[in-house]
Amino acid sequence: MTITITLLILFSYLLGSVPTGYLIAKRVMHIDIREHGSGNPGAANVYRTVGKWPGIATFVIDAFKGFVPVCLARYYCPEYYWVAIVCGVIAILGHMWTIYLKFRGGKGVATSAGVFAALLPIPTAIAFLSFVICVALWGRISIGSICACVVLPLCSYFIGNHPMSVNLMVTAIGALVIYKHVPNIKRLLAQKELKFEDGAKKRK
Repeated sequence: MTITITLLILFSYLLGSVPTGYLIAKRVMHIDIREHGSGNPGAANVYRTVGKWPGIATFVIDAFKGFVPVCLARYYCPEYYWVAIVCGVIAILGHMWTIYLKFRGGKGVATSAGVFAALLPIPTAIAFLSFVICVALWGRISIGSICACVVLPLCSYFIGNHPMSVNLMVTAIGALVIYKHVPNIKRLLAQKELKFEDGAKKRK
């Protein structure tokens, strides 16, 4: 069992580390996405810089990177719920600090969504709805992401009977994702944060 758990954790990091946005931007436009737009290799920057469908593909694949390790951990180690939690955290950390790009990765929003969709489907659905509403109202992905990071822990605590370990994990990851958005928060305060469609409009 120890070997199984070790392999699951290693797999979680390596899969979470796959730099989806970087690879898609290289494939579609032959560019290093880190040198364009916000410099973040995430779905929003790929959407603005490369295009709508590459951006959507980046989000879906990044979410998949979080969803799969949790599901595999729950399948192979059903008696050890903590393994699923650890694999989820490791996948998110792998996305944020990927070994493939010298530990320079994304902000972890999509990968976190995948992890929590597997662990907390109803709270995650509510948090995603809050994300969509915020983006629709203010037109900025960063505001939606930060809002979802606040809503998800609250839903985890008050909706359903989730283990305290999961609640603490959600809170910690939410705080980490918000921390990764500090540059966005500074741009928001300075009224310099790009809107979701800004890059898309320029490409038309």
